[in-house]
Amino acid sequence: MPVLLSAPSAVDADEFVAAVLASRDLHGPWIDLADTPARYHRYCERVGEPDHAAFLVRHGSCGGLVGVINVNNIIRGALLSGSLGYAAFASHAGRGLMTEGLRAVTDVAFGALGLHRLEANIQPANGRSRRLVRRLGFEKEGLSPRYLLVDGDWRDHERWALLVERWKAPPPTVTATARPEED
Repeated sequence: MPVLLSAPSAVDADEFVAAVLASRDLHGPWIDLADTPARYHRYCERVGEPDHAAFLVRHGSCGGLVGVINVNNIIRGALLSGSLGYAAFASHAGRGLMTEGLRAVTDVAFGALGLHRLEANIQPANGRSRRLVRRLGFEKEGLSPRYLLVDGDWRDHERWALLVERWKAPPPTVTATARPEED
């Protein structure tokens, strides 16, 4: 399914805030997105800094917002790493569009941004998010206790990562006896 990526800008504020408000049940305890024009403006300022890259994911046909994906805390030098943050919007959820959006952002991260490593830190009970990164080849590296302050609580997060070498490698051959990894 085709998706389009664009940088968030001031003209997207009303549409973004409306999508966030309509997606509260989907976002649940996992993420706290900009839900007012003022918060959206601060978000745009933050992701406009050189150590961030932000992308709105839009449906290729209707142009509606599918979700948002950020590459945060980009570190250059010997590490060449960034941390992913992302959220789908309810209007297009469950159609595989965020998988396509994250695939496109990963191409940008390992291509134009020149990164070597992408990391996604996911709360253990967030099965949808874990399945999303697993579909793209991310591997679980461990657990970070009380890693991130979310909605007033320090929450544990699983650390998932993908290296450029694995991204660019041909996919492994699947045999008839292979069993998919369970949640």
